[in-house]
Amino acid sequence: MALSLYDLTVPNYLQTLAAVSGFLKKGAAFCAEQGTDPNEIVAARVIDDMLPFSFQIASVAHHSLGAVEGAQGGAFYPPKDPGTYSYADLQKLVDDARAGLERIAPEGLNACEGKDVVFHLGKIQLPFTAENFLLSFSIPNFYFHATTAYDILRARGVKLGKVDYLGQMRMKM
Repeated sequence: MALSLYDLTVPNYLQTLAAVSGFLKKGAAFCAEQGTDPNEIVAARVIDDMLPFSFQIASVAHHSLGAVEGAQGGAFYPPKDPGTYSYADLQKLVDDARAGLERIAPEGLNACEGKDVVFHLGKIQLPFTAENFLLSFSIPNFYFHATTAYDILRARGVKLGKVDYLGQMRMKM
């Protein structure tokens, strides 16, 4: 069985976005139990020189739905500054990315194979094919930011485990 570009990307994005949505809910519940404002987490960082939680979550959405849209449109740009997002806004961003990916037709993404995609980083332009952009740039970034967001919540005391990160695996039934 040959795997398509869609098979290699969208189901994986959806699995992890569902997991991120789940650990965001656990983070909100933890804050409610502790009597703390979940918006305090928005600015939290793993370490001072890393970008905050808000950027990590915005990047998860950006490197999933945004990456697929970039591959389809031929251009990708860094995410917008998420500094004004609330915790609830970040939850919505993840839910919106999931909903958007669920509407992606496999044939539409598969038709992008071999298509040029340029990542615009200021004046720097990085050329890719759609498949190399998604598989060597966006997917690694997606997992990096999902992991970092998970780590920030864990560091704040949210009770999360590996299963929370993995989400619903696609097992043979």
